[in-house]
Amino acid sequence: MFSLSELVPLNQQQNRSKLLKPWWEVFMDYLVVLMLMTSVLTCTEQLSRDRVVCLPVDPSVPANTSSRSFSTRDTVATTPSSEQPMEIEPDDLHSAPRGRSTHLVYQQYVYISQVCYHEALPLCSRFFPYMALLQSLVLLASGSFWLHFPRTSARIEHFLAILAKCCESPWTSQALSHAARQENVWEKEAERQPPRPPPSSSSTPVTRTRRSITDSGTDSPTLRRSESVSSAVPPSPCPSTLSCASTMSSGSLPSRGGSPGPKPSVVVDSPRQEISLDKSDGEQARALFERVRKFRSHCESSAVIYKVYLAQTMFKLLMVTLILSYTIPLLGNLSFTHTCRPEEQELVGYAAFDCIHVLSSLLRKLLVAYLALLGLYGLLSVYTLIWILHSSLRQYSFHSLKELCSLRDVPDLRNDLAFLLHMLDQYDSLLVQRLSMFLSPVGESRLLEESLEQRWGEEKLRAMTSVDEDGCSRLQLVALPRLPPALFTLSQLQVLKLELIKEARFTAQVANMTSLRELHLYHCTAAVDPSALGVLQERLESFHLTFTQASEIPSWVFSLRSLHELHLSGRLSSEGGVGRSWALGSLCRLRHLRVLVIRGMLQRIPAEVCEVAGSLVRLEIHNEGTRLLVLTGLKRMLDLTELLLQDCQLQRLPSALLSLTKLRTLDLQHNNLRTLEELLSLAHLRRLSCLRLAYNRVVVLPASVGVLRGLELLDLSNNQLQSLPSALFTLRLLRRLLLAGNLLEGLPAEIKSLQLLTELDLSGNRLENLPPELFSGCLELRILNVARNCLSSLPCGIAGLNKLCRLDLRTNILQELPAELGCCTGLHRGGLLVEDWLFLSLPPSVRDFLSRSCSTSDEHSGDRSRPESDSFPYFCPTQWSFSSALESQI
Repeated sequence: MFSLSELVPLNQQQNRSKLLKPWWEVFMDYLVVLMLMTSVLTCTEQLSRDRVVCLPVDPSVPANTSSRSFSTRDTVATTPSSEQPMEIEPDDLHSAPRGRSTHLVYQQYVYISQVCYHEALPLCSRFFPYMALLQSLVLLASGSFWLHFPRTSARIEHFLAILAKCCESPWTSQALSHAARQENVWEKEAERQPPRPPPSSSSTPVTRTRRSITDSGTDSPTLRRSESVSSAVPPSPCPSTLSCASTMSSGSLPSRGGSPGPKPSVVVDSPRQEISLDKSDGEQARALFERVRKFRSHCESSAVIYKVYLAQTMFKLLMVTLILSYTIPLLGNLSFTHTCRPEEQELVGYAAFDCIHVLSSLLRKLLVAYLALLGLYGLLSVYTLIWILHSSLRQYSFHSLKELCSLRDVPDLRNDLAFLLHMLDQYDSLLVQRLSMFLSPVGESRLLEESLEQRWGEEKLRAMTSVDEDGCSRLQLVALPRLPPALFTLSQLQVLKLELIKEARFTAQVANMTSLRELHLYHCTAAVDPSALGVLQERLESFHLTFTQASEIPSWVFSLRSLHELHLSGRLSSEGGVGRSWALGSLCRLRHLRVLVIRGMLQRIPAEVCEVAGSLVRLEIHNEGTRLLVLTGLKRMLDLTELLLQDCQLQRLPSALLSLTKLRTLDLQHNNLRTLEELLSLAHLRRLSCLRLAYNRVVVLPASVGVLRGLELLDLSNNQLQSLPSALFTLRLLRRLLLAGNLLEGLPAEIKSLQLLTELDLSGNRLENLPPELFSGCLELRILNVARNCLSSLPCGIAGLNKLCRLDLRTNILQELPAELGCCTGLHRGGLLVEDWLFLSLPPSVRDFLSRSCSTSDEHSGDRSRPESDSFPYFCPTQWSFSSALESQI
């Protein structure tokens, strides 16, 4: 037994499948039902009443006479004779019965009738009803085969489900209403133009399209929601009423009667607030757009439904032709009389019988009716085949919608989806219009804008805005479909970071962001309207762009004439410039550019960088391990003060550095430098104050380092130095000396000559002791890092470092700490880094002093008076940041 819950989906599926049946399919279904009823009636009559009645033929009577006995008996009885009638005497009325005696009993008559039924009647008289019933069932099955074939039924069910959702969605009604209002405005503007003699057929498509849009709210009864759904969710507003109320008066619609009404006049109603979707309806509409997009890509890849329907139509036509070819000749075999000659003479005594078929006349009439219905069915099949072959059913174009100015972007469809829309168009073209609302890119853009307005309002964006340590307001937006309109109302926003936004567009409303100075684009496809480009050219000072290929760099970036900083991060090509999209001279407009940061894989300094050599003061190239071969372009950057070349696989100091006489900072970290013999050539760089050579392979520091008299910072960390030359300690202006991660076994006593030294990093070496001259000569020392060494004791005199505020003694072989550490008042804020067990070796008074200071250090953790260094980095809570929001989530 089937439950009602199992039968309901079958009924819904049958009702939905009616949408894909044109008028001829419905007519053919009715014809098949009539043929089926005819065959069933014939079978019923044959099973209940079909029989033959037979009489023996007298052998003494000639065959022609006996054969004509049935036909002439009535004629003789009814036809008046020219001869005088025989007189009947009264005695003859009571005489004995006359006639030929057959000497047969009733059982013999029954027996011979059954024998003659099977031997005398032709096959068509006996089996025609069953053949007609079987043929009707085959035609009935073939009529809906394309709806139930496994390779087509899934697509059809999916299409009907999407169509039902499209008709039920409130977004459909709103989109049709918007299209009707736009059409009304467009027609009104067209009427205001000077009248020109239009062609005779120009008004026809406008009237037809207008009616299709205004009547688009007519819902098919097969797409209505179930009672449970309709009770939970209110039905969507009728789009026809919505569009009519907003665009034209009730009297402006053309009358449907036979008499033509007056020319409809456009009546613009008072402006009203447009109906907006709630959050759930908007999410359902966006999901439906994505569902329609995936279904379209799936259906347009093949034409299975079209081929199955064509094969079904040809099969039906072939079946009708075959049935007619062998059924029409059988009409002559359906006769009323039959002569039967059974081989049962010994049982009945007669060799021949004259039989009559009782249902012959009824069978003949039913066969003629069946053939008439079948012929009409065949004509419809021929019409269907002609329609399929004559029409381009594998292509569909929304001609009526494309005449509207707001729906011209609806794409043309092909293959199975086009065929389904053609079939749906034969049922109701208004349903196709509702589905087209979810094929329009402009409609999807409007939906995204509306949802962004609701979800990302001005209040939410202001709540997401943060203020950094410099007092700049920042906002970061990640993985949005596009920019929310409320973003352009943030007039106080200074830094905007956009990450993974596919369709970011800056419109003229960016003029409201009067404080915007810095823009970050992390894998974003950003477009700028011409009116917004002028605003960005005047206000943007810093621009950060992260991309995958150089072709993704927007061309408008190189027209930001007020730009001071430009950061480019991505795969760059050195073949003729930075990628193909960076043409020669494209940086000429950036006349105020002072900082250029490139993160890519270059093999040469781009020639385009030299176009801004007159204003550029800082150049950074992070080459990600690719060897930078040609650096001749640096010779033209005479005003450069900071140069950073990291991960460039440099093996020697570039000779192009000789031209940079104004250079103050040189950073060559993370390279492959093995020797520093070229340091002598840098003697004329008298302004050089910062030299970073960390993370290289330098084995020996030459004595020529002494020519760099102006150095204040020297970073040689993570190299392979085993000793230090005496010339190093002649750099009297040196303030920070970073030697961590080397192979040093001792520190020369000449270290006392660096009297201005404030930071010394010796961590990660092989030091066994520290020279006492360090504590007597470097009295300005504030940071000392000797962690991860082999120190067994600290020399006396450490108390002389009154300004020492950070001391790292971890991972050594110290047994105890000197009590003199209590005289270093600068360590009272937790600047002593040592193991807990070693800290207990201090006298109790010193421990109490330092521990009390450590407890209060948390209260002053935000004190910015403490110096920052590479060995002791300081981070306040607001400084923890990540390069992208995705990395922070990870």
